[in-house]
Amino acid sequence: MTRTPHARPDEATLEDLRSAFPAEWREPALGHPAVEAWEAANGVTLPEPYRSFVAEIGNGVRPGPLGVGLQPLGQLPGCWARVEPRRPGALFPLEAEWIWEDDECVEGDEDARIGAVFTHGSIVLRAQDAQAFWLLVTTGPQRGRVWLVTDVGASPAPDGEPADFAQWVRRGRTGDGVWP
Repeated sequence: MTRTPHARPDEATLEDLRSAFPAEWREPALGHPAVEAWEAANGVTLPEPYRSFVAEIGNGVRPGPLGVGLQPLGQLPGCWARVEPRRPGALFPLEAEWIWEDDECVEGDEDARIGAVFTHGSIVLRAQDAQAFWLLVTTGPQRGRVWLVTDVGASPAPDGEPADFAQWVRRGRTGDGVWP
């Protein structure tokens, strides 16, 4: 469990995040006291620069012309079908890509290891579609990295290349496959 925040990102990183999403699309920022209260309730400190994004820039982004948005902190997309409770402070169970569809050791869709990938040690950034979700890992060796978790497997995003929140947003803006 990580309790100590990383250093606040530099102003250039924050400005890049501000410019990625027009102000009229952003939900109001939470402020640091509300972020700290969410962190205390969930037993985890959010990784930077996402932490500063929701505290200072916007707590989620409404879908723009491309239909792309970001979930408010702790909220789930309407297409989220998992019933297990979210546990952002629990250990994220993966360190490398895992395609469970091809894994002979998986015991069907109800395998507890799959459920943990969806619910432990992360927050949901947004839905790619009804069966694929972008998650920001909040605990463990992958802390701070964005992962794509689907009905068939999970991998660091995009295409197995590790990316933190700012890198993921930047790649999406340049058309590297993050945004549909």
